[in-house]
Amino acid sequence: MNNTYSFGIHANLSPNELLFYIFIDETCKEFGVDDVSAAAAVLAGQNWIPTRAKPMGATKGTSVASIMGRRYLNYDLKRKILPTVTNESLKSLRILMTKNIGKFVGRAVPVVGWVVLAYNAASISRRSIANYNHRVKPEDRVF
Repeated sequence: MNNTYSFGIHANLSPNELLFYIFIDETCKEFGVDDVSAAAAVLAGQNWIPTRAKPMGATKGTSVASIMGRRYLNYDLKRKILPTVTNESLKSLRILMTKNIGKFVGRAVPVVGWVVLAYNAASISRRSIANYNHRVKPEDRVF
């Protein structure tokens, strides 16, 4: 079987090459304001800013999201009821509780960014495979 396909200006593509071009096309369609926001949220939550000495086991450094959250939302609840994660707590699969709303928001920003990026990756994959399977012969289909 010599199954070749075309996609846009590309001709004589193998099934693998076609799938690659469809993934590129779907990824380009997906890029927009939402993706920039998700990437910005992930980057804003990275602990690149040096800080004072911290207790053992604490995540070193701080992030722009954490600084802004603590500056503008520095309100404490009566008890530690807000779940958060940091780079260090993720490594040990621990959830840290806090009562400070700013700390909670600062730690939630990158999590929201990762969730949006994961959704985008799953969406691109799902649409790419559906598009590919629609274009190819039954013997070349994925799943």
